[in-house]
Amino acid sequence: MSFQLTILGTSSALPTSNRYPTAQVLNVLGRFFLIDCGEGTQTQMRKYKIGFSKIDRIFITHLHGDHIFGLIGLISTMILLGRDKDLHIYSHSELQKYLSAQVNFLYADEIPFRIIYHPLNFKSVQMIYEDKKVTIYSFPLSHRIPTCGFRFEEKPVLPNLKKQKLEEYNIPIRERQRIKEGGDFITSDGRVIPHSELTIYHYKARSFAFCSDTRIDESYIESVRNVDLLYHEATFAEDNQELANITYHSTGKDAATVALRAQVGKLLIGHFSARYKDNSPILEEAIKIFPQTRAIAEGDVIDVEKKLL
Repeated sequence: MSFQLTILGTSSALPTSNRYPTAQVLNVLGRFFLIDCGEGTQTQMRKYKIGFSKIDRIFITHLHGDHIFGLIGLISTMILLGRDKDLHIYSHSELQKYLSAQVNFLYADEIPFRIIYHPLNFKSVQMIYEDKKVTIYSFPLSHRIPTCGFRFEEKPVLPNLKKQKLEEYNIPIRERQRIKEGGDFITSDGRVIPHSELTIYHYKARSFAFCSDTRIDESYIESVRNVDLLYHEATFAEDNQELANITYHSTGKDAATVALRAQVGKLLIGHFSARYKDNSPILEEAIKIFPQTRAIAEGDVIDVEKKLL
């Protein structure tokens, strides 16, 4: 099953002729999550064939325009298309005031679905969503205004039962699902056979973390540790390190340093300043520190493959 990221926008505050502001869609086992919603997001969704009806949950890192200006357009289109499913938005609590005013002004009582707002915690790590297949956490970043990153974790699939153990202990069929779900087995003579002896996990659960916008900070390293795929903003190259510090943004070197220290699998960098028509200087400095780095572009599709344990 899919664990796939589609890149809709890679620019920072100013869009360019070929780069849109930040937006990404993550597909985790058929659940589609929109992360940030910069200007032009719905146009990019159409271009890359992501159906509006698939998006039930939107995650907004912070309330700068290049991360939210696409919301009212996307919601308007959903209304015009006759959407009737609830739409959940995870963001700073102030977004509800901003967005509700626009929606109510344009559509009054004609909205055929509920918009449910989930306020984020900008002081500590928080589990913000969970279902049978995925768990999502928010964690504070270090930017000029309250900003959160997000970590998406696939839940481990149930293990297989070892055939030889089923036969050795003559485990009845009625007990097998309970053991797969974590239970031990008690034999007829009272011995406890632990779950770990009876089962085998074939694949590692997959994970993705999203960090934009932020300057490098010790506080969020643990929140992205060991993810298979990390997206981290890299607005500037090292020659603009002072500007990065002043604006609470990161360089390619900063992003790579986070990836290295957090021991992630692969690093994606984006949120490039419009001053860079060619982002190769940012990528080159990142690769020197963390070779498994990729500079993203609009339309990129990145699969997180299953790995054997």
